[in-house]
Amino acid sequence: MSRAAATRPRAPVRRGRDVVLVAVGVLVLVLAALPVERTSVPEAEAAVFRALNGVDVLPFVLVWPVMQLGNVLVVPVSALVAAALRRWRLAAGLLLAGTGTYLAAKGIKDVVVRGRPDGLLDDVVVRGDAAQGRGFLSGHAAVVVTVLTVAWPWLGRRGRIAGVVLAAAVCLARVHVAAHLPLDVVGGVGLGLLVGGLVLLLLGRPG
Repeated sequence: MSRAAATRPRAPVRRGRDVVLVAVGVLVLVLAALPVERTSVPEAEAAVFRALNGVDVLPFVLVWPVMQLGNVLVVPVSALVAAALRRWRLAAGLLLAGTGTYLAAKGIKDVVVRGRPDGLLDDVVVRGDAAQGRGFLSGHAAVVVTVLTVAWPWLGRRGRIAGVVLAAAVCLARVHVAAHLPLDVVGGVGLGLLVGGLVLLLLGRPG
């Protein structure tokens, strides 16, 4: 190999796994949306919700910061961190995926319409301020999964494990505080995988 070839920047790598990622995201999103109704909650989903909502594990003051990892503000913050580390493609991917997830979530809320848990079920324990607006899907779940999906190729083993744990904590916390029903969160996960996969297909993984 010549010296010029050895020093040439590596081209983005586009892999079939990202196509699979997009397909899985679509499948999860569709399967989560199908049982959703405007005025009722499937019995199985209600049972899962009550199991997560009815038990006090941690004080709300500790749960609240965890949920903020799914706040849309995490997108520009994570992009700035990536830019500071000179991971320009990662920074661009995070901004693109975050924007796409935000817009897609708003559109889906207008198509698959249902309210929040306290408006659909009895004996709901609301922790913190009651969530407003439409419930399906969870924007917090979508954002945290999108960010993790786009960042995945740049993370080491420990970073990936920590990311999965934190993303799962955000999803569980949104149900625990009665901001969302379980299928809302599953739908958010599906959207996050879908958008994150599309961005990886577009920009490529690091070589």
